[in-house]
Amino acid sequence: MSTLICGSIAYDSIMVFHDRFRNHILPEQLHILNVSFFVPEMRREFGGCAGNIAYNLKLLGGDPLIMATVGDDAAPYLQRLDALGLPRTHVTEVPGTFTAQAFITTDLDDNQITAFHPGAMIHSHVNRVDQAPGARLGIVSPDGRDGMLEHSRQFAEAGIPFVFDPGQGLPMFNGEELLGCLQLADYCTVNDYEARLLCERTGRSIESLAGEVKALIVTRGGEGSEIHTDGRRIDIPAATPTAIEDPTGCGDAYRAGLLYGIEHGMEWERSGRLASLMGALKIASRGGQNHTPGRDEIADAYRSAFGSTLW
Repeated sequence: MSTLICGSIAYDSIMVFHDRFRNHILPEQLHILNVSFFVPEMRREFGGCAGNIAYNLKLLGGDPLIMATVGDDAAPYLQRLDALGLPRTHVTEVPGTFTAQAFITTDLDDNQITAFHPGAMIHSHVNRVDQAPGARLGIVSPDGRDGMLEHSRQFAEAGIPFVFDPGQGLPMFNGEELLGCLQLADYCTVNDYEARLLCERTGRSIESLAGEVKALIVTRGGEGSEIHTDGRRIDIPAATPTAIEDPTGCGDAYRAGLLYGIEHGMEWERSGRLASLMGALKIASRGGQNHTPGRDEIADAYRSAFGSTLW
């Protein structure tokens, strides 16, 4: 069963600041903020939510289909997709644009400041869900605003269950639009900050919003995650990583675990723990797509983390 992953493909320029932002950003001076961070380390990675989710789902043995838009500079990324065996049938090149680009600065506390140029991503609405007739599950992850709204509607019209994952795109939408997407979706996943913003924009509690979907998942980083479903809350423990190298893409790895669990009919406790493990495996390496565990390694890590079998 193919999973259609609607979202961004992007290049990530990741820089490391060898200090803490809080030592340089004075709260009482925010109205005249003018800071410069010296970043002696920099690397360019393949990223974007759709690219990262698909990469992780492929590691699990899933069958991801990426639906995204890219610019004139996309050749290295497209070659990478070919090398990974990830079809680019639904990756549309938009002439005269750049592929989306994220410029991420991470400090010693793993806090991040990101500047993002959407480029071709704002044309994501040119892609249509019905162009991928083999899809049986989907996700609407951060993308162009119009594309996220259109793809949510198209998934619902096609009767394809999907996850609404607004992520860093959440501020683009008002409460009515967010609630409308939730009512179309089967599942929703947000981090703890996005959950608070979602509640503020809609004027409703997480428990109330969870009633609109089969499950609403809130991730809390190292504190684990929680899954609201059928009027109850399931607490998912965080898996302990072997190292903490880079948080970039951890949320996308988590979502790949969720998608795999949903596709294979896993109970929520196991799906959540698999998602947690995928995030832990990712954080032990730099970039969103440089960790390379096989299925056996993932299963062994799951057993070590949670004391039970995965497959």
